[in-house]
Formats: sequence, C-alpha cells, structure tokens
Amino acid sequence: MVPEMILTLIVLLLPLGWLVNHRLKRQRLKEKRSENEIWSIGLYEGPDPVTLTPATGIINPILTADDVTDTKARFVADPFMTVHDGRYHLFFELMNSKRNVGEIGHALSEDLKTWKYTGVVLKEKFHLSYPYVFEHEGITYMLPECAKSNAVRLYRAESFPDRWQQETTIINNINRKGPLGDPSIIFHNENWYLFTFAARTKNLHLFTSRNLTRGWHEHKKSPIRKNDPRFARPGGRIIRYKATLLRFAQDSIPSYGSRVWGFRITELTPESYREEPVSAHPVIEGGLDLWNNVGMHNIDPYETRNGNWIAFVDGLHNPTRGPQRQSLATPSDQKT
Repeated sequence: MVPEMILTLIVLLLPLGWLVNHRLKRQRLKEKRSENEIWSIGLYEGPDPVTLTPATGIINPILTADDVTDTKARFVADPFMTVHDGRYHLFFELMNSKRNVGEIGHALSEDLKTWKYTGVVLKEKFHLSYPYVFEHEGITYMLPECAKSNAVRLYRAESFPDRWQQETTIINNINRKGPLGDPSIIFHNENWYLFTFAARTKNLHLFTSRNLTRGWHEHKKSPIRKNDPRFARPGGRIIRYKATLLRFAQDSIPSYGSRVWGFRITELTPESYREEPVSAHPVIEGGLDLWNNVGMHNIDPYETRNGNWIAFVDGLHNPTRGPQRQSLATPSDQKT
C-alpha cells in the first residue's frame, strides 16, 4: 500500500518537476541573453528629424553603463533631453544590476560632445524607464514608464534636475488591458494626448484630456493600432515639424528594439485620429556599427538654432555578433 502511494506521488510530481526545471532553464537563457545585449546612448544629426546619421565630431556612444558611478549598471537606454539654463540635460533609463530594476539617471553637457554623469535622480520600488521629460507653463515634468506599478504616473521637478515628486496618477486601474508602457504625451490645439502601449495585446492606446493633471479618458478611436508589434509601441518623443506632428514607433520584429519608424499624424482631435508613414524606410536602425549592431529603439529629436536637427538615440550591442543590416518591412497606413 505504502509503495503504491509513493509511486503515485512520484508520477504526479514528475510533470511539476519538469515544468519547474523548464522554467529555470528559460530564465537562465534569458539572463544570459540579457548579459550579452547591452544598450548605450548615441547622438545623431540631420537636416530634418527623419533624415539622420551619426553626428560629425562625436564619438558614439556618448554614454554607456561604464559612465554610471553611483551604482553598478548593466546598460543605459531611452534617452530624453531638455535644455535648461543653456545646458543640455539628458535623462535616461539605467538598469541597476543589483536591484535588477530600471532607475532614471541624468547626465549634463555644455557642448553636446562631453557628457558628465551626475547620478540617479529618480528610483522607485518598481521598474522605471523611458523618462519622457517636457515643460509646460514653466514647470518641468517627467512621464516615465512605470508599468510595473499598474499606473501611468506624472512627476514634477521639485528641484531640477535631481529631485522629482509624483504630481498625479494620470491613468490607474488598468488591469483590464494590462500594464501600459512607454507613455508619450503632446499638447495640441488646447488638448492633451497620451499614447501608450499595452504589451499583452500589442495595442497602441490613446487617451485625451483638457487638463494635464486630471480628467483623462480613453480616446474614441482607441486603440489606434491593434495587435501590431511593428508600429504600435512608442519609440520616442512626439514632435512638431512643419505644422504637423510626428510619432515614432519602435519595431519589435524580428526582435525587440530592431529599429524606429516615423509616422505623420494627419488628424488629431478628441474625436478622430489618422496617421501615415513618413517614408518606406526607418528613421534609425541598427546594423552598421558595433555599438548598435543589433538594433535601435528610441529617439528624441531636437531642432537647433541653425535649423538643423540633432537626435538622442540608443543602440543595442551584442558582443557575440558583428555589424549586420537586417531586412525591413514597410509600415502601412493607419485606417481609422
């Protein structure tokens, strides 16, 4: 009787043991892959925000994990820049190797060529990335990704650039569509618009409000892209260019962070939305240089005083692979 019970127990536990072992193997492979894939930050330039090449006189990358001095970082990524008191302030995600979560770091430059890392300026119990920094009515705000908190949170600079306080929760109770990531915001024709990505469904959701800190609701046309791993996920700052708005999207095919596409927003009101591809070619992509030989997935363009453009970008490097250009697919028009 007892041996039969033991045998039955063993038979019942075998599938569970296989499952646990399988998950452990997958986790080890994922960790090994992460260790071999390193993001860093570079600077591009061009005559417009969608025609960009590596900046002349600059050695890319301009910022790496080795520049982080107050903690051990695995990589730096998701650059967003703002000019304050005539100096360039760069905010970015740094992956804390000890905590295994993202924190928001800051670097400073007087000339765009030399960058000084100043430290972590924002960290939470949960993962932070994509520090979308912007100004409104003389106040500097940051809208970082904090999907692990199950909310979209807005922060305000109490003492720029190193002290940030949560101003409000823009979107909460979002379990019905899963965590929302990479929030990207723009103020247009007296209305605020927030684009954010639902990783579970690969949908691009759009929210709108008349007020930055309250009254947000989902747009009538949302989600504006459905089940779209190529062109739905935000890939940088939404900008104004020649009386129109440009949206950038990061491409996750064939792998996460392959390249960034540009979309021209042709119609944006509280009731309607339409967009079209800027071109049949990506704005940025990896493949030519070692520092970004696997991919690129974030862009923050900025128009200079002489009318040219610079763009802060990130690149994914895998030391086991050489430079290689990947095959492309052409983005399709949005039909709404």
